[in-house]
Amino acid sequence: MKPTLVHVKAADEQTDLYGVMYLPSWYTRTSNLAPRTSNLLPIITNVYPGPQDDQIPRSFAVDENGNQSLAELGFVVINVQPRGSSPLRDKDFYCYGYGNLRDYPVADDRHTIETLARQYSFIDTTRVGIYGHSGGGFETVTAMLTYPDFYKVGVAASGNYDNNTYIQWWAETYHGYGREIPTAMELAGNLKGCLLLMTGEVDENVPVASTVRMADALQRAGKRFDMMLFPEQGHGLYGGFYQNAIRYYFMEHLKEPKPFDVNILKHQ
Repeated sequence: MKPTLVHVKAADEQTDLYGVMYLPSWYTRTSNLAPRTSNLLPIITNVYPGPQDDQIPRSFAVDENGNQSLAELGFVVINVQPRGSSPLRDKDFYCYGYGNLRDYPVADDRHTIETLARQYSFIDTTRVGIYGHSGGGFETVTAMLTYPDFYKVGVAASGNYDNNTYIQWWAETYHGYGREIPTAMELAGNLKGCLLLMTGEVDENVPVASTVRMADALQRAGKRFDMMLFPEQGHGLYGGFYQNAIRYYFMEHLKEPKPFDVNILKHQ
């Protein structure tokens, strides 16, 4: 099914952002994308903040990034670039995250979802999910911990949650030489939603230690979360088990959410 092209403003209400939106094939395609049913659909944002690439699809694919197959389960799935995500735009856009390597993409992602919900009445902003791999994993965790009442479910794979200990040239290039970078671990106490961390056992890009340290920070904060290790897999996680783990997590926690205690020590 052909995705819908998306054009919205960034959180500054000035910068143009572009991307794609996927709907279940059983939705009626009309000028205003009116659904056959009055039921609202949860929305899931598939994120990757760059800065070297935004990973927005620009040509036909049967199931780009698994977005359409995820949508078929009854979700709206979006893939929209934030400021700072790509060198294909002008210098101000590309360098937006410089000196702010943790937080720069998350306000635009939330603003995009809120904007689309005003445009399309079938989007349910009380059930928002987010997921991504590598930099997308880091953005997923950061977004959930920055806006814990907005993002309800997240799946973060192979994330570089502390860019101070990631590849040295990455931090120096995209944050600045000799400058301390805020980490996702520092925000661990903010978690309220359902979070799944995933990593490959032999990740040659973002070491497994990154995910372990994120897990340690969440445990120290008393937060309940899920974690999945993929034996003998590297940075580029793949396979049916990986794809279905993402789908099932959103189905179980976002489609028909059940209340649970996020604070495993204080039962809150």
